[in-house]
Amino acid sequence: MEKAIALLEVQAMVTAIVGLDAMIKAADVKLIHVEKRLGGRLVTVVVEGSVSAVQAAADAGKAAAAEVGNVKLCEVIARPHPEVMKFLRTDPIP
Repeated sequence: MEKAIALLEVQAMVTAIVGLDAMIKAADVKLIHVEKRLGGRLVTVVVEGSVSAVQAAADAGKAAAAEVGNVKLCEVIARPHPEVMKFLRTDPIP
């Protein structure tokens, strides 16, 4: 199975939670990284799974987040390089 990641960057923590909830409910993906900047005013969540699951999750997360707030970025990266994954796994999620 080919792995992929999706990055959803939004304005505000509530928007991130709504988007992440939709992503996880829409497909078989796992949260691997969260980054908060500007005191939580800019939040990026990253999920991992198969390419098709990640694409479905990204679409659902972007749509749900856009209903409650401002989506800055939503991007899917298929087969990310191992060095990219090292960068993302610096802050492990339990």
